[in-house]
Amino acid sequence: MHIDLTSKTVLVTGGSRGIGAASVRAFAASGAQVAVHCGRNLEAAKALAAEVGGGAEAFRADLADPAACRPLWEAVAARFGRIDVLVNNAGVATGAPLDGDEAVWLESWTRTMAVNLTALGLLCREAIGHFQAHGGGRIINISSRAAFRGDAPDYMAYAASKGGVVALTRSIARGFGKQGIVAFDVAPGFTRTEMAQDFIDQYGEAYASSDIALSRLTEPRDIAPMLVFLASGLADHATGTTIDLNAGSYVH
Repeated sequence: MHIDLTSKTVLVTGGSRGIGAASVRAFAASGAQVAVHCGRNLEAAKALAAEVGGGAEAFRADLADPAACRPLWEAVAARFGRIDVLVNNAGVATGAPLDGDEAVWLESWTRTMAVNLTALGLLCREAIGHFQAHGGGRIINISSRAAFRGDAPDYMAYAASKGGVVALTRSIARGFGKQGIVAFDVAPGFTRTEMAQDFIDQYGEAYASSDIALSRLTEPRDIAPMLVFLASGLADHATGTTIDLNAGSYVH
């Protein structure tokens, strides 16, 4: 089945690399106009937007700053007139040992929560208001298997932030479905991205792949098709659900 998203506008946060970039390519291949958000590398986001075409455009905003969220949404809405799908993919994963300096640990915790949960919540808030005014829309939030099974001690903040994403997604789904707003949670396992490289460097690839059921680590291209499917409207009655994409490393 070919999914046709022609006439749909999709905002993908963290769209310049990793799962975000793979998703941008998949959305564009399905006919959508894509707003490619990046935190720092605007040139990479612009290059990706030019590569996929179809009216795609790059937008930069530092989501560690809560004040950047509304201007990002407003800039995308002003450019395209309407946003149909929000994909909250941007995230950080910074290791911080418990027995290290408390100030360093707190700084890592605060930044992780700011990007992974606070910014995501603010963008969901903007999306809900926009969708209420335009007859509905879809939110796809990227959490993690860590929300369910936990993570390594140095990455507890990451797991905690992703647990919040799950609860937020379910709350949106339950609260706004009758207004045509649906929300999904996609929970990848360990995925080979630039963000994951620090973990691979610290623990080794064998450790990262030791508990998966398949023969290779998950790649961003393994995640992207599910996002297109959820954006299509074919899965709206699964609103509030979590889709696990973790190569069988956590089954619940």
